[in-house]
Amino acid sequence: MPIIRGRVSPATGGPGPGLRARAAGGEARYNGRVSNAGTVHHLRAGGTSVVLATAGTALPQVLHWGPDLGDVDRHVLVDLVRVSEPPLVSGQLDVVVPLALLAEHSSGWMGTPGLTGHRAGTDFSTAFVVRSLEVQDPAPQDDVAARVKVEAADDVAGLRIWIVLELLPSGLLRMRASLRNEAPGVFDVGSLDLALPVPRSAAEVLDLTGRHLRERAVQRHELTLGTHLRESRRARGHDASLVLAAGVAGFGHRSGEVHAVHVAWSGNTRCYAERTNLGSSMLAGGELLLAGEVRLAEGETYTGPWVYASHGEGLDELAGRFHRFLRARPEHPRSPRPVTLNVWEAVYFGHDLERLSELADVAAAIGVERYVLDDGWFASRRDDTSGLGDWYVSPDVWPQGLAPLVDHVHALGMQFGLWFEPEMVNPDSDLYRAHPDWILSAGGRVPVPARHQQVLDLANPAAYDHVRTRLLAVLAEHEIDYVKWDYNRDLVEPGHQPTGRAGAHEQTLAVYRLLEEVRAAHPGLEIESCAGGGGRADLGILARTDRVWASDCIDPLERQLIETGTRLLLPPELIGSHVGSPVSHTTGRAHSLDFRAGTAFFSHLGIEWDVRTASPQERERLAEWVAVHKRHRRLLHTGTVVHADHQEPSLWVHGVVAPDRREAIFAVVQARTPVASPVGRVRLPGLADDLTYRVAPLPPGDVTTGRAGHGPAPWWDEPAVLTGRVLAAVGVQAPVLNPEQLVLLHLTTP
Repeated sequence: MPIIRGRVSPATGGPGPGLRARAAGGEARYNGRVSNAGTVHHLRAGGTSVVLATAGTALPQVLHWGPDLGDVDRHVLVDLVRVSEPPLVSGQLDVVVPLALLAEHSSGWMGTPGLTGHRAGTDFSTAFVVRSLEVQDPAPQDDVAARVKVEAADDVAGLRIWIVLELLPSGLLRMRASLRNEAPGVFDVGSLDLALPVPRSAAEVLDLTGRHLRERAVQRHELTLGTHLRESRRARGHDASLVLAAGVAGFGHRSGEVHAVHVAWSGNTRCYAERTNLGSSMLAGGELLLAGEVRLAEGETYTGPWVYASHGEGLDELAGRFHRFLRARPEHPRSPRPVTLNVWEAVYFGHDLERLSELADVAAAIGVERYVLDDGWFASRRDDTSGLGDWYVSPDVWPQGLAPLVDHVHALGMQFGLWFEPEMVNPDSDLYRAHPDWILSAGGRVPVPARHQQVLDLANPAAYDHVRTRLLAVLAEHEIDYVKWDYNRDLVEPGHQPTGRAGAHEQTLAVYRLLEEVRAAHPGLEIESCAGGGGRADLGILARTDRVWASDCIDPLERQLIETGTRLLLPPELIGSHVGSPVSHTTGRAHSLDFRAGTAFFSHLGIEWDVRTASPQERERLAEWVAVHKRHRRLLHTGTVVHADHQEPSLWVHGVVAPDRREAIFAVVQARTPVASPVGRVRLPGLADDLTYRVAPLPPGDVTTGRAGHGPAPWWDEPAVLTGRVLAAVGVQAPVLNPEQLVLLHLTTP
C-alpha cells in the first residue's frame, strides 16, 4: 500500500498552505498511514495546477496538468477523479487503462511503454507496486514549490524505481526517474521515458528541426492516432527538437491552449507525442540509449535526465515559464551581458598580433566590452585539418605567447575570451598520433570523418585527465574571462576502445564533469556553449554554461527565424547574436547595417565583422546601436518576450515588455515584399490593458524606406498615446518598409 507522508494543515485536512494543495480520497490518511482507496493531490504554483491521483498500489497518474484550478475543495477533487474515469467499450480490455507517469504494458497500456529492457530476454514487462509516496509540503528548497517522490518496486523483475516530480515557482513542471537492479544478473535498459497527458482538444503538434546554419525551424502537423517520435542520435541537436508541443488547432504565440516537453540532456534524446484509440494523448521524453549502453549489474542505478514540461495560452506563455525558471536560477548571469566581438569572421585562421590588436582598438572605440579570440591560436592550427587537441599556444604565430594580445585587450577595458574545442581531435595532431586509442570508435574502425576530426573518449580516464590538465594550464597562464566551448561534429559509432561498447551516455556525463571542474577552478569564468552553432542549447548544458551560440549563420533574415525558435526555450540574454559583415559569410546575402544590428539588438549582442574595414560612417552607426543596446539591455534581458500573431505572413512583430509592464520595445520586421501595401496595423501584445503608453520610433531603429513621396506612416514623426488594450486589440499602422528591413518601437508610460 502507498504510504503518504506530509504535514497536516488543521484547517483543511490536507497539506499546508505553503504548497497550496489538497489531498482527498476514501479512507486516505497522512503522516505514514496507509491509504486503502487512493488519494488525489492538487499542486499549485506559477499559474499551474497539477492534479495527481493514486489508486491502490498503482503508479500515480496525472489527471490535470495545465491552468491553475484555484483553491479547489477536497470534495471537488474526489469527484474530479470519479468523473475522469472513462467507460469500458467493446473490443477493449475489461479494466480501465490509466496513463501513469511511467506507462506500463502490465496495466493494459498498449502504447509506448515508459520502461523497456530485459534480463537475458526475461522481465521485459514490469508491474511496479508503489511502496511509498511522499509529498513535501512545502518543498525544502526555495526554487521548488512542491515535490512528489514515488518509490515503487517490481519484485518479480527485481527492479526498483524512484520518480521525482517537481512543480517550480514559475509554473514549470519537471520529472526524472532512477532505476535500480536489485536481482542477480544484468538488466539491460532500453529506454526510460516519463509521460504527461495532454487534453483531447490537442489536435496539432509543433516541434523544431533544422541543420547546421538553419537551426530551430518550426514544423507543424496534425496530431493523429499513432506516435510522432523525434530522436537525436548525434549527441548534439541541430536537427533535434528543443521543445515538442501539442495544442489546439491553430494555436499561436498569443492564443490557443498548448503543452510542451523538453528533455534536459546534451547527448542523445527522444521525445514523442502519442495518441491511442482509447482516447488518450500524451507527451513523453527521455534519453535515447544506444544498444547495451546502460547495463545494470545487481545494485547499480541508472538515472534519466530531467524532463521539463510547460503549458500556456499560446506559445509566449509557455515559453515564459521556461524563461522565468532560468532567470531564477542561482547560476543565471546577473551582470549586464557584455557586448562581444568575436574575431572568427573577421580574420578566420589569419592570426597576427598587429592585425588583432588593431581590431581590438576599433572594437573598443565602438563600445565593445568583451573580445574573443577564436580558432587558430594553438599548435599547427592554420586551418581546420590540423592541430586540434594540441592545446599549446602556437610559437610560430604567437612567439611571445598570447600575453601581448591579452594585455592589450585588458588595457582597453575589455574582457578577453578564448576558443576551445576540448572534446575533439584532428588525426593530424600530436595527440592523435600518440593516442589513437583515445577516440570514440566501434568495431575496430575509425568513424567517418567530419570537419577532419574525431571525438575524444572523455570517459577514458587518461584522455579526460589530459584534456582537463591542458585546459586548466592555458586558463591559469592567462587572465581569461570567457571561453567559447565548441563541438563541431556529430558522434558516429561512439564506442569505447578496445571493447567498442556504446558510450554516448558516459561521454555526456564526462563533458558535464569537465565543465564543472573548469568552472570550479575558475569561478569567475563565463562559458559559451557552441556546437557548430546551435547544436547544444538544452537545459542540461545551460546548467553549466552562460549562453549559447544560436547558429553559425548570422545572416539577419535567417537569424530572425532561428532566434524565434530558440526563444521557445531560452530568454534573449542567453542567446548570442552578432552583427555580421555587410555580405553574409554563410548565405551571400547583403543586408543593411540597421537590419543586421536591429536583429541582434534583443539578444546577447555581439559583432563578428572585420570592423577595421568599415567606413567611418558605418563605425559611427554601429556605435549608436551598441550604445542604445547598453541603455536598454536591462529591459531586454529581464522583460517578457512577446510575439504578435498577424495574418500578414510577410510581417513579423516581436518585442520585450518590462516585468512591471510600464515599458516595452518592439521590432516590426518586413521579411519580404507583401502582396498588399501598405500592410495595415500591427498589434502590440503583452501590455497592461489600463496603462497609457507613449509610442515612438526608437533611434537608430527608426529609418524606413525613405523613398521620395512615400512616408513611413502619418503618425511616425509625432508619438502616439494609446492604452495597452487598444494597442493589443487594434494596434498602430505599420510603416512602409522594404523587404528585409526593420524598425524599433519604444513604448513608455508617464
